[in-house]
Amino acid sequence: MTTSKIAIIGLGNIGQAVAGNLAKSQREFFVADRNFEKAKELSSNLGNKAQSSDIATAVKNAQILVLAIPFEAIEGFLKEYSKDLIGKIIVDPSNPISPDENGGFKKIIGENESAGEINSKFLPENSKLVKALGTLGAASLSASAYQNPEKAVLFYATDDESINSEVEDLIKDNGFEPLKIGGINQSIRIEVFGDLHEFGALGKPVTLTEVKGKI
Repeated sequence: MTTSKIAIIGLGNIGQAVAGNLAKSQREFFVADRNFEKAKELSSNLGNKAQSSDIATAVKNAQILVLAIPFEAIEGFLKEYSKDLIGKIIVDPSNPISPDENGGFKKIIGENESAGEINSKFLPENSKLVKALGTLGAASLSASAYQNPEKAVLFYATDDESINSEVEDLIKDNGFEPLKIGGINQSIRIEVFGDLHEFGALGKPVTLTEVKGKI
């Protein structure tokens, strides 16, 4: 098991779900948000594994950064903190969507584009990107964690084979079974409307048994 320090940046629905899952594991982690009081309150509710922090400090001190912030904010974040992100693992759970006029959601990038591929263009030197933790909605990310007898799957995609074990430990410590689907060019499959997303062809959280033959 790896012991790299994790920071969850952004404490919206996804960030809080990831933090809640990690609090059930043995991993220590930072929670950080533009609203420091929000981070402080969340950490106090999660026990001694969670440490509240301002964003800059969390970026400096963690080796794995979960960017639980809107897709539109990631480019700016990567540029603002580029020096402190060098050599680190950047986890991108973002989905490039916004509300539509019918009460649903629409994609805000090209039909054949993915957030993962777009964000990879702004990576700081020697940092490593993984598309992960965004294949389920926040409610399922919490409710399906640590399920028995067979864990639900969280898919991931990365071009860097050297971080597979780190990523898989992170997913396991969230209470899920990790399954790699390929490189960042496969990100579209695990983003909203993709064939391996809860709000796409799958329609629900799935186990390895259920997803067999779909990869």
